[in-house]
Amino acid sequence: MIAMENRQTPVLYIVIPCYNEQEVLPLTAPQFLKKITDLAAAGKISSDSRVLFVNDGSKDRTWAIIHELAASDPHYVGICQSRNRGHQNAVLAGLMEAKDRCDITISIDCDGQDDINAMDGMVDAYRDGCDVVYGVRSKRDTDTFFKRFTAESFYKLLNAMGAEVVFNHADYRLMSARVLQEFARFKEVNLFLRGMVPLVGFKSTCVTYERHERLAGESHYPLSKMLSLAFDGITSLSIKPIRFITGFGVLVALISFIGVLWAVVEAALGMTVSGWASMTSIICFVSGVQLICLGVIGEYIGKIYMETKRRPRYIISETTPNFTRSKEEDA
Repeated sequence: MIAMENRQTPVLYIVIPCYNEQEVLPLTAPQFLKKITDLAAAGKISSDSRVLFVNDGSKDRTWAIIHELAASDPHYVGICQSRNRGHQNAVLAGLMEAKDRCDITISIDCDGQDDINAMDGMVDAYRDGCDVVYGVRSKRDTDTFFKRFTAESFYKLLNAMGAEVVFNHADYRLMSARVLQEFARFKEVNLFLRGMVPLVGFKSTCVTYERHERLAGESHYPLSKMLSLAFDGITSLSIKPIRFITGFGVLVALISFIGVLWAVVEAALGMTVSGWASMTSIICFVSGVQLICLGVIGEYIGKIYMETKRRPRYIISETTPNFTRSKEEDA
């Protein structure tokens, strides 16, 4: 049954993707539970709200810990993916499994870096009429120069390439039930949630917060994954790279045509001189451009190939006993 939105005391599901988080989960889980309890005590959310953990095929004791948490308090629930599918698919799985049970969801990582107290402002914004509330970092003083530079360049590049994203926003956000219902109609296999959510529309706002250090364990998003995520976001949401290649190809063709005219004139005047170095440089330059262009085009073709297969974006293999799935089929 689709949840009917209640603006005053909504049912909240906090969706938390987990991958090999056995070290940090026992530390952050009580914080999430306390936040739900405090919000319910203040009359801002319903006491039927839950903390939904999504185990993304962890290889450690993460799923066992989620089971233990669910047995200790009914506010903890969990689902387990059949294999590791990645952070974006894990978040999607939690959102889709929660959308028919609640009025709002808040997705957040379980490492304790995102300030959970920002949830108060998110819920307040929802009660004031917003359907999407983005958690945005207010500053990056704790980051190294390299981390700050690459992260900010990441958002600027995405926007420049046509992927509409909120600056300094990752996947910490509130979404209402009706937004989730519309978002469920987006059937892409190649997921980039921070670029897809703005496409749904509805009234939105931002809540700023300061990001903390990870409480325990190691980050699962090194630079290589961030670069891969950026490239996926650009190619999934924009065709500007293809247009850039077209424009660049026209420019190279124009320069080449001018070069041909120059060579013909030089030959007609008998002023030609054999030049191995210049010829090799031209061949290498053009070959390099061609390979880069083919690589970008190939990336788009690969995404088309994956989309046509229509494979499920997540498969749930198990749930905690206190969480009965509301859908028979996986997304």
